[in-house]
Amino acid sequence: MAKSLTPALPCICASLRRTARAVTQLYEDALRPTGLRGTQFTVLQTLSLAGEVTQGQLGEILAMDSTTLTRTLNIMGRHGWIAKRRGEDRRQWWMRLSRAGETQFKEALPHWQKAQKQLRRQLGEELSNNLMNLTQNVTNALINKGESL
Repeated sequence: MAKSLTPALPCICASLRRTARAVTQLYEDALRPTGLRGTQFTVLQTLSLAGEVTQGQLGEILAMDSTTLTRTLNIMGRHGWIAKRRGEDRRQWWMRLSRAGETQFKEALPHWQKAQKQLRRQLGEELSNNLMNLTQNVTNALINKGESL
């Protein structure tokens, strides 16, 4: 039996971060021809699914801190991919995909699908499904801290 090239790490955080970096590299490579970063594609995809949301809601959906999200949204706004409007509370911003954002998302989608297929093929269907369920469960447990820990 071949020895693993990647040693097990004793820290859950370190293991998840290493895995996230490896997966991110796959998607970044696939998205490179579109000029999108993985985080930008994720925001486009999320807005495509969610419709119009506040910046706070978007941050909660993505479990992303507001500084990182603001920086990403500013870059995307300069490209014209995000349409923003003020809420009743002037500190609140509502956002959705602009037409340019919808176009960018549709152009990037086949590249994302290619990476998604490749990863599912490498992992196999069962492990892919288990990984999706596991990551959703871990995220929910950590976001709803007091309820399950």
